[in-house]
Amino acid sequence: MPVTPFHFGLGAALHGAAPRHLSFLAFCAANVLIDVESIWNLLRGQPQVHAFFHTYVGATLAGLATAALCGLWRRWRLGQPLPPPYRRSLLLGALLGAWSHVMLDSIMHTDIRPLAPFSESNALFRLIALPELHLILLGLGMLGGMAAWLRRLQEGDR
Repeated sequence: MPVTPFHFGLGAALHGAAPRHLSFLAFCAANVLIDVESIWNLLRGQPQVHAFFHTYVGATLAGLATAALCGLWRRWRLGQPLPPPYRRSLLLGALLGAWSHVMLDSIMHTDIRPLAPFSESNALFRLIALPELHLILLGLGMLGGMAAWLRRLQEGDR
């Protein structure tokens, strides 16, 4: 299923562990941008639903584009240049979102060639059974949500 929320579980956990260093918004936006390709291919009836942006080369480009778009949006919204720590957070969130998307989809889908154009293999396919993978991602999402909740409680005590 394109634009699956399961991808966001890993992002929530990473953001929960390092909130100032990783933009959860950029992480999620990169995942959605990559899955636009899948939606397009599904609508066109293409045999390979997961194509260029589901490779590490394509995902890197999608991550860079996502970071740039998020940065432009944020700059437009605030009306001032973004400080370097925020730019790094956007870049890290977008790239980790893009790369983890390819990794997770490589486990789930037969038509992914994550190392293309260098290799047509997918060594990660079914490395973990889907129910277990989904439970892991749900658990990570819950941990990330708990970390955010605890952080807000702490900030309220100050």
